[in-house]
Amino acid sequence: MTPRPPSSGPDPKKTAEEKSAPKKAAAPQKKAVAKKTTAKKAVPKPAAPTQAAAKKAVPEQAAAKKAAKKAVPKQAAAKKAGAKKVATPRKAVTPGKAAAKKAPAKKTLAGKPPAVTSPERTAPVGAAASPALGAGDRERLLNGTHHDPHCVLGAHPVPGGVAVRAFRPYARAVAVVAGELRAELHDDGDGFFSGLLPLDEVPAYRLLVAYEQTVQETEDPYRFLPTLGDLDLHLIGEGRHEQLWRALGAEPMTHQGVTGTRFTVWAPNARGVRVAGGFNFWDGTGHPMRSLGATGVWELFLPGIGAGELYKFEITRPDGSRTLRADPLARRTEEPPRTSSIVHSSHYEWGDEEWLARRADTPAHEAPLSVYEVHLPSWRPGLTYRQLAEELPAYVRDLGFTHVELMPVAEHPFGGSWGYQVTGFYAPTARLGTPDDFKYLVDRLHRAGIGVLMDWVPAHFPRDDWALAEFDGRPLYEHADPLRAAHPDWGTLEFDFGRREVRNFLVANAVYWCEEFHIDGLRVDAVASMLYLDYSREPGQWTPNEHGGRENLDAVAFLQEMNATVYRRVPGVVTIAEESTAWDGVTRATHHEGPSGFGGLGFGLKWNMGWMHDSLQYMSHEPVHRKYHHHEMTFSMVYAYSENYVLPISHDEVVHGKRSLVSKMPGDWWQQRADHRAYLGFMWAHPGKQLLFMGQEFAQGAEWSEAHGPDWWLLDPEYGAAADHRGVRDLVRDLNAVYRATPALWQRDTDPSGFEWVVGDAADDNVFAFLRYAADGAPVLAVSHFSPVVRADYRLGVPDDVPAWHEVLNTDAVRYGGSGVSNPDPVKPEPQGWHGRPASIRLTLPPLATLWLRPA
Repeated sequence: MTPRPPSSGPDPKKTAEEKSAPKKAAAPQKKAVAKKTTAKKAVPKPAAPTQAAAKKAVPEQAAAKKAAKKAVPKQAAAKKAGAKKVATPRKAVTPGKAAAKKAPAKKTLAGKPPAVTSPERTAPVGAAASPALGAGDRERLLNGTHHDPHCVLGAHPVPGGVAVRAFRPYARAVAVVAGELRAELHDDGDGFFSGLLPLDEVPAYRLLVAYEQTVQETEDPYRFLPTLGDLDLHLIGEGRHEQLWRALGAEPMTHQGVTGTRFTVWAPNARGVRVAGGFNFWDGTGHPMRSLGATGVWELFLPGIGAGELYKFEITRPDGSRTLRADPLARRTEEPPRTSSIVHSSHYEWGDEEWLARRADTPAHEAPLSVYEVHLPSWRPGLTYRQLAEELPAYVRDLGFTHVELMPVAEHPFGGSWGYQVTGFYAPTARLGTPDDFKYLVDRLHRAGIGVLMDWVPAHFPRDDWALAEFDGRPLYEHADPLRAAHPDWGTLEFDFGRREVRNFLVANAVYWCEEFHIDGLRVDAVASMLYLDYSREPGQWTPNEHGGRENLDAVAFLQEMNATVYRRVPGVVTIAEESTAWDGVTRATHHEGPSGFGGLGFGLKWNMGWMHDSLQYMSHEPVHRKYHHHEMTFSMVYAYSENYVLPISHDEVVHGKRSLVSKMPGDWWQQRADHRAYLGFMWAHPGKQLLFMGQEFAQGAEWSEAHGPDWWLLDPEYGAAADHRGVRDLVRDLNAVYRATPALWQRDTDPSGFEWVVGDAADDNVFAFLRYAADGAPVLAVSHFSPVVRADYRLGVPDDVPAWHEVLNTDAVRYGGSGVSNPDPVKPEPQGWHGRPASIRLTLPPLATLWLRPA
């Protein structure tokens, strides 16, 4: 809003007369009624917001009238010379009568305002000090540029008593209430009120504020000490506050015996910060915050404000302009497109103690891990977090997945970004419910035995002018160098990973989701774009690092710190990198230096983007041409143990014209489904963990759309081809069941001794066969045949210490929609050597199918 014109201060002539005129003593027989000295303002108060605020301040008009009758009391005789107000027993007259007794109005706008200095600094000892604000403080408070309003507002000891000052725009009168004592403050104009109490020390007091039609009795926000201690401020300044959300943001609390909400925000470039919200009709004028020193943190405790209140921070930029910003650490937000932050206090009681107690028993890379990737808003469109909690855990458990991976749930303004352009890093999206509702969903998944991974987006953020972009008027969360700040692919801004407070914001955010929401792992999005200074940039559009290289050293340090902190604080979680390059040591420990000279990034797992790209490329070819692309299925084993891998068939592979998984396959509908099933069998047997995006588990033919989600109608028994889709889903269920029951398929995923090729060069036959071994040596034989013909008596070399093999899974089974070609009886090895092994077996290979065999 436009700042009000500054008042010219108290009338100099009247002030001199007041100081020189002797005070009359009270008669000992009876109390004298002191004449009011409160002056009317020379200009009317702002009309529309004033009346709106006054009419809404107290909903019960009867209560307002009753309170108004007590606004101004009788005053006792003055006992100290120079006191402008005298505390009296708690009896009052109405604000209207008080106004009628006011002295003639002062001239507040004529000429230049006279200079008024702070009485605490200039009043001589023993003399009565004027409590009115100096012109400088007054102007800065009106303009929203005061760095320490608590030093001039509230109650302060001064020579002659206790000066009380209040800044209450739109108020008609303000009185101080201290126990049985009460004193009306002088109206200094522009919403400022002041008075001098003849007391030796600051009392516990409240303010009685009279508006046009109502009266409120309230605590004075400017009588409270800071809510943040030295340790919090030190850790924030060092960029090491690992629970930053407990220090910044809006926190309902009891402070100095009073309930309210503490508001804190980091805005080091701001000239001033004020809190605006529904509780002050979005006019932050009367609620300026104080700066807590060099940390750049601003703070204000507002009594009586609790959970559910809407708020933002009104920031005065270095150039004097103002901006209204959502809280970067808001724990709850309005549902988009609305953008306000909401004061939040969690009352959720968890029931997943058993899950948490055992999740750290086995490291993720040595445990079974098959992931169902979900976009919550579209999995079952229209369902809330709590409604999803009734369906999603049961569905995922039935299919046998060990984990779900939720596409970003942090608040984002544009649904079409799928959550990857975050504005509320600490708030689950309000589209589906409250933060406690989201906790309920996580809890129910845990109780169903399902881990919860979450996509996390620390690489960039959107440019919305109510969010993080130039938050306090200058680049703050983004890099100051425009070439380093602008993300070339998405039109967003990149975080300044070299700034310790920004690193702290992100590291604490990773910890926040794991500690507060019991998230079991973070899949970190777009890691490659963070690691390279020249990512998607042409020569001349980027600046080399201090060593002349292309590596973003700040981002490397950030990722190392994030991983080390999360693993230290939350045992049992896993971090997963979406990293598409050959960066050395993504899943190596941070303290182990590699050939590149860098320590490892410290991730637990990494998406194997190379395997995904190569294998899908192979599957897209007609079978007759696949022999020319055989290496695309075998090359992954060249580097399979360089990192701890996840094999991802994610949302990125089934949108934007890439077609769904089954639609990538060549041939007619039968061949497409057969290829789809055979590919999943190959994927589940290959070293690495598995991830499958929703809809692909039942061979959805259409690309995914966030507008309507998976085509569940394909599974409706009334649909003619439902059996085809149900068969694929039955296969996924069986793949997960056999996988989890077979340690050879997951126990040594990151150990080269857990894998052996049987035949990797049968390009003419489109056959791939390999052995997987458990820690105790128990083997599994996987054979994938990507040709649409039946191959009888196909000979494969096998170990000679297994007496017989039997099929435990065949993707060509009739129940999955296949042709039913199988090896129903145990297959015994023959002493004929083959493929460099002393024994061999003869199998019938079904068309476009994968077989798994175990020792009989």
